Amino acid sequence: MKKWLSISLLACSALLLTACNSGKSTQTKSTTTQSSQVTSSASKNGYTDPKELKDSYDVIIVGAGGAGMTAAIEAKDAGLNPVIFEKMPVAGGNTSKSSSGMNAAGSKFQKAQGINDTTDAFYEETLKGGKGTNDKELLRYFVDHSAEAIDWLDQNGIKLDNLTITGGMSVKRTHRPTDGSAIGGYLVKGLERNVAERKIPIFVNADVKDIHTDNGVVDGVKVQIQGEKAKNIKAKAVIVTTGGYGASKEILAKYRPDLKDYVTTNSKGTTGDGIALVEKLGGQIIDMDKVQIHPTVNQEKGILIGEAVRGEGAILVDDEGNRFVNEMDTRDKVSAAINALPKKRAYLIFDQGVRSRATAIEFYAKQGYVKEGKTVADLAKTIKVPKANLEKAVANWNKAVESKQDSEFNRTTAMEHTLSTPNYYAIQIAPGVHYSMGGVKINTNTEVLNKDNQPIKGLYVAGELVGGLHGDNRIGGNSVADIVIFGRQAGQQAAAFVKAQ
Repeated sequence: MKKWLSISLLACSALLLTACNSGKSTQTKSTTTQSSQVTSSASKNGYTDPKELKDSYDVIIVGAGGAGMTAAIEAKDAGLNPVIFEKMPVAGGNTSKSSSGMNAAGSKFQKAQGINDTTDAFYEETLKGGKGTNDKELLRYFVDHSAEAIDWLDQNGIKLDNLTITGGMSVKRTHRPTDGSAIGGYLVKGLERNVAERKIPIFVNADVKDIHTDNGVVDGVKVQIQGEKAKNIKAKAVIVTTGGYGASKEILAKYRPDLKDYVTTNSKGTTGDGIALVEKLGGQIIDMDKVQIHPTVNQEKGILIGEAVRGEGAILVDDEGNRFVNEMDTRDKVSAAINALPKKRAYLIFDQGVRSRATAIEFYAKQGYVKEGKTVADLAKTIKVPKANLEKAVANWNKAVESKQDSEFNRTTAMEHTLSTPNYYAIQIAPGVHYSMGGVKINTNTEVLNKDNQPIKGLYVAGELVGGLHGDNRIGGNSVADIVIFGRQAGQQAAAFVKAQ
């Protein structure tokens, strides 16, 4: 067997990884037979055999989601010897479940399509979406390096040249794969391929228990792999990229008890582990009560119905078949409007045109979420809403698109196409816990800050476990941009720190 099989073969599709993530890391002490079976399985899937674990590395990355793999690639390209520890049985994390795309302003793909955009506009709209509470230094770095991140992905064979729009944005700056599909699986597969090509080891079922320091400088971790005895591994820097806490009922109950019974779109591993590790070292933790609920979530399995569906022209109606909100408003406002309805649910209504432009819908259809009618009247009968109301809602919407003026709810974006191409479709949705804006306080070098706002030497953080960037409410498409932009920065800065030692 070759030491490195193509990791891309194991990449799950964007949303099918939900099933993959349902497995839990081995927590009980394994027998020798069980351990060898798990080790063999890991090797077959392209991950690193636990027997190959070394006593030290230049950089340890905790978490194999988008931010972690991006950081590892940058560290390796800077000439270092990085390793990735992932507590789940597969890489990808929440990145695999990302749907709509990656926001960036002034990208070459925008320019090629005649879309005029600026980082200043991106900054102001993100600040407005976050209700002015965003960390402004982080936000400035974020928007100014967004187009560069799109280029970096393209240079590594991950092309995002299909553009759409999300709520709170004024122009098409959400970058997707060429075919318009969900970004998650595509991005994870591309990053895994790059990790494999660089022979960067990924150990799965690898649970980091502690981060160690020596005279105030980070110098390694304690990690338990495949449920065996935990080992201390040395490193000159540690990058934590373990995600947020949207799947932790305990953390939600502590900081947002009103949300503890909501369904969650998060993978099972998104339980705030990295935040706890950093806090134990004296890292500053902020904004833990800031949790985003996403307005369009399937309630049975917690599957996110991506914002790109609305971005390509879908509307929302209530149980009476009436529109009730500007569908392209920010997520917090759309969620609040749905929760104000009697049954706290709504229907996404769209036609074949939307379905052809937002190809992630095919996954939703295979799961049985999509209801269909040859006409709007047929669809109304299928979903049991008043026919006259739904027909009127669609007709009024089409008039608004044609006149470019939505007099009912003042929607101004994603109005390029009428809903007039049979067949017609509906997906029932309601809000669910989606993203945690709170977490670790960092500076623009991704260095963790202690309670005196001083960097903890050798410790870097990127991704959803960072607090402050998104303020009170995250804009759709900004999370993927976040993990790539700050994942790159963490890898680069950790490499510079190691070389300086």
